[in-house]
Amino acid sequence: MENRLTSRIIGTGSCLPENVVTNDDLSKIMDTSDEWISSRTGIRKRHLVKEETTAGMSIEAGKRALQQAGVSPEELDLIVVGTLTGDYITPSTACEVQAGLGAINATAFDINAACSGFIFGLQTVNAYISAGMCKTALVIGAETLSKIVDWNDRSTCVLFGDGAGAAVVKADTMGVLACDHGSDGAKGMYLAGLNRTNNNPLIQTDKALQYVQMDGQEVYKFAVSTVPASIQKVLDQAGLAPEDIKYYVLHQANLRILQSVAKRLKVPMDRFPISLDHCGNISAGSVPILLDEVNQKGMLQKGDKIIMSGFGGGLTWGTCLIEW
Repeated sequence: MENRLTSRIIGTGSCLPENVVTNDDLSKIMDTSDEWISSRTGIRKRHLVKEETTAGMSIEAGKRALQQAGVSPEELDLIVVGTLTGDYITPSTACEVQAGLGAINATAFDINAACSGFIFGLQTVNAYISAGMCKTALVIGAETLSKIVDWNDRSTCVLFGDGAGAAVVKADTMGVLACDHGSDGAKGMYLAGLNRTNNNPLIQTDKALQYVQMDGQEVYKFAVSTVPASIQKVLDQAGLAPEDIKYYVLHQANLRILQSVAKRLKVPMDRFPISLDHCGNISAGSVPILLDEVNQKGMLQKGDKIIMSGFGGGLTWGTCLIEW
């Protein structure tokens, strides 16, 4: 029987802002401490933009991924960017990336699935490839979260960082083995940020700028129940057991969430690579940045099975099981 067409990651890249802000730095401008933040979240520092932009970081991450893959921008058929912090309402970040890379043959669009954005993007590209609609694609997760959090709210701002990660994906008979995704919009207000409000001839508003607000306990409860179930679902689809997976590359929201997922799956924590200690939570950027770190360190061999999972705003979740 002919092998089904799927998609394989053939190159990764990432870009983090130059400036690093430690927990001690934050303790100088708000009532917090390194001990308070790190003991509750595992986060010790994060990269924050100064000159950089969401599109600029995406373009650089894309360039690095293309270089590693040995693919030219002109070979790309599709560019999908997962982000909720684009520099413009329109054009999309993906269209800015297309222009910045010179990917003249690519269709480009964004996906807003918050922390699941990269996984949703990868699954979208996989669907395009499986349907024969494209052969080579670039998937990016990128955020400038520092512009949408309230830096007077120590319960949220200490969690987040900025950055971008990218993966080049190509049609193949190996690669993506199983996927799961879902949404629970009824719980969406547990993690929300209001967009600009209406201001037309019928409605005049003068509302102050709105920032992201989060019910941390509810988001935690959602994550520790939904993520292990989603992972188990893709394992069952592929006929694999948790111990068959070399690495679990999960969204870097909170160390306690990762520890809880590992415990529920009965998998040791050494199979859960960590970047949140030096990157914080980068929403859609977390998974591809961590994947690139793991790849750049030479930790992946051909044939390794990896699970990537994103979860967060929406509320949304998405999991992909891939063969490297």
